[in-house]
Amino acid sequence: MPQRRSRFPNASSSCTPSSRVSKCTTPLRQSKRIKSSPITSSKTTPKKSPYFEHHDSSDPESDSEIGKELSGYEDEDESASLMSSPPESDIEVEADEDASEDGAPKKRKRGRPSKSNGNGVVASAGKKGQELWRLGAKIDAAPGEAVFIKLPKAREAGKVPFTDSTIHPNTMLFLKDLRANNDREWLKMHDADYRQSKKDFDSFVECLTEKVIEQDETIPELPPKDLTFRIYRDIRFSPDPTPYKTHFSAAWSRTGRKGPYAGYYVQVQPNGSFVGAGVWHPEAPPLALMRKDVDLKSHKIKAVLTAAELRKEFLGGIANDEKKAVKAFVGMNTENMLKTKPKGYEKDNPNIDLLKLRNFTIGKKLKDEEVLGPGGLGRIVELIGILTPFVSYLNSVVMPDEEPSSEDDDGEDGEDGQEEGGNEEEGEEEEEEEEGEGEGEGDE
Repeated sequence: MPQRRSRFPNASSSCTPSSRVSKCTTPLRQSKRIKSSPITSSKTTPKKSPYFEHHDSSDPESDSEIGKELSGYEDEDESASLMSSPPESDIEVEADEDASEDGAPKKRKRGRPSKSNGNGVVASAGKKGQELWRLGAKIDAAPGEAVFIKLPKAREAGKVPFTDSTIHPNTMLFLKDLRANNDREWLKMHDADYRQSKKDFDSFVECLTEKVIEQDETIPELPPKDLTFRIYRDIRFSPDPTPYKTHFSAAWSRTGRKGPYAGYYVQVQPNGSFVGAGVWHPEAPPLALMRKDVDLKSHKIKAVLTAAELRKEFLGGIANDEKKAVKAFVGMNTENMLKTKPKGYEKDNPNIDLLKLRNFTIGKKLKDEEVLGPGGLGRIVELIGILTPFVSYLNSVVMPDEEPSSEDDDGEDGEDGQEEGGNEEEGEEEEEEEEGEGEGEGDE
């Protein structure tokens, strides 16, 4: 039987098919991409690398031997792992540099890089308008470094604890800071302070509501969300571009903070707290009713304005004089006041100053010392109690309570009379039927 020839005529006998895997010295092919890759080789479980061995830099054979021991496929696997985790590669490079400087190999640490390795920088607060959390802020950081900005926490209560029946000093401090930094980026970074201050004011409003109801029984018990105003400003038609109010405020009326009724108003602001009451910018029908009542029954509003406590607290302690009281009241409501007489009234009307008004309000500014502390709630309730007769008068004119008319009563009486008359007729018919039956029985 002829002997089978080899498919590789130039192959030596030592490289037969049975021993090709173990004895062949044919070099493996290495891709150009792997050769040109600048990424250094490393493994997930590092062994003692020949790069850490100290050899004479003048010996060229040592470098060539090290290069021969490395395989292209090993570099390919390691390069893939390095590309998927760049932070670890940075740590390896730094470890190699430290090892070369100290003269001894160092093992790579697993896990996230520590703050001391230079990959993370904790940012500090910058100057006003140049804070790092603002859009477009310049950060002095090397490529690849991560900058961590600490989110401000809410102020600590300190020696004064938070209570439901008081305004905490931190609330005033937040409003003061908001006035100096009235922009969205600042409020977003100080959201913890805002929420703490808003919660403090809402709890105070809830306690104040109970006291207001004791002074004015027409005020319903409503939650703070129906009484407090939002902090956001409407800047669509305003020349002031600031987006937020620099105060907290709430209002109480028969329908909450909104509605046609006269009500009470409380505002908390550093050096600008305020307590007031009345009707602000009423619509045309209620305003017409107010002017009619002032024209025909001016003694009613003058009697309210000349009350002793009202003159002392809200009108500057003037004497008991109607003209002086009206003058002080008009001075509080000059905004949107008519320059001439209103339609339908004469210029020489004795109450022309009151008829020109479009707002009917009374208010007083309070110092921070009057609002803060345990006596703040009592002071505000005291002023609201003085304003209660004024609010009751306004509501009696603007939104009077409905009373049953005499015509309705007469109509109801007439209907009742008709029903009674019908019952009497039915009774007479029944009696006639009984009499007829009795007569018939007697005839039988």
